[in-house]
Amino acid sequence: MKTSDLKNLNIAIVGAGYAGAAAAKALSLLGATVNVYEQASQTREVGAGIGLRPSTMDRFRQWGIFDAIAKVSSPSDYFEILTPTADPIMKEAWPEIDTFGQKTHLIHRCDFIEALLGVLPEGMVHLGHKLESVKDEGDKATLTFTNGESVTADLVVGADGIKSVVRGQLFSDNQPVFSGEHAYRAVISVDDARGMAVDDNLRMYIGRGTKIYFLPLRHRGQVSFDITALCPDSTWAPKITKDDLLKTVEGFDERIVDITRDLDMDAVNCRAVYDIDSVDTWHSDSVVLVGDAAHSMLHHQGQGANSAILDAGGLADALKEAGSVKEALARYQAIRKPVTDELQRISRQGWTEDEISDVFPGQKPASQKPASHQPASHQPASQQPKD
Repeated sequence: MKTSDLKNLNIAIVGAGYAGAAAAKALSLLGATVNVYEQASQTREVGAGIGLRPSTMDRFRQWGIFDAIAKVSSPSDYFEILTPTADPIMKEAWPEIDTFGQKTHLIHRCDFIEALLGVLPEGMVHLGHKLESVKDEGDKATLTFTNGESVTADLVVGADGIKSVVRGQLFSDNQPVFSGEHAYRAVISVDDARGMAVDDNLRMYIGRGTKIYFLPLRHRGQVSFDITALCPDSTWAPKITKDDLLKTVEGFDERIVDITRDLDMDAVNCRAVYDIDSVDTWHSDSVVLVGDAAHSMLHHQGQGANSAILDAGGLADALKEAGSVKEALARYQAIRKPVTDELQRISRQGWTEDEISDVFPGQKPASQKPASHQPASHQPASQQPKD
């Protein structure tokens, strides 16, 4: 689109999470008028650590916010997969470094969203706006909020997560799908990690239907300690006891058991794990989905936040390159949807020691690798673990 057309564009974004904040930054750089509407009365992100891939960090460089993200994150060289008793299975360099010249950066979710929101102009984010309805009017769309306010925009971006109102009212009645797993997440000090966080690299211990992640957060002096375990309880925020948690780590390295035993249960975030089935259509002529609203996926590949950032960049690119908003939204979906469809698919695959070769096509446990095995930098990003 012409620069003058982009500057006249009025964009309303629903949701101020990763996807919404990133879209706000990317789209505002086009010169458009951008406003973000968030249902919460204050922005607050729970959970633990994630990994931002080189392609994501390169987007931040393009947007001029690399330093803001780097200041609250730590660069990482590789990830390692081990058995419950800490025997090595696979150790690989993070992918994409050769392509983008950046390292994967490990960051706490809270620091990440605060950094993203911190680079947006004051007044762009409007809190306390819970979406009630969205009306597609062809070349524009109108949002109505439960506080009685309404907004009409040339482009509405639905960044309202796995339970997206925008998706549900305009594009798909796909409901969240329970994975049969729970995620238990806590942040502990390096001193409490019992010597299991010795550098800035992710380690994952897998076995007996359980996956345990150690993701160092050096800039905080902390470690993200995450347990994903099989459980039939589909309650969104299940209540569990210390004994329940200890049962999930039975048979693991005694240091892991001790860390679990020492956890403050009030500080453990407990969530059932959900995704959605692939959504056929992400856009109309004036409304589009990004992030989890479009393609919520399981965390096994660690690509949820990264995909949201790349969606934002892809949408901004499409608007610059296309001749109209309608054409741009079609181009955005054509480029991004095949990528996220594959990430959704592969993220649903199993994660046992025997299944690693299936989850990471072409990669086998270290003990089984042929001499000609290529390093992970030559593997697609969709075949690498943990955000």
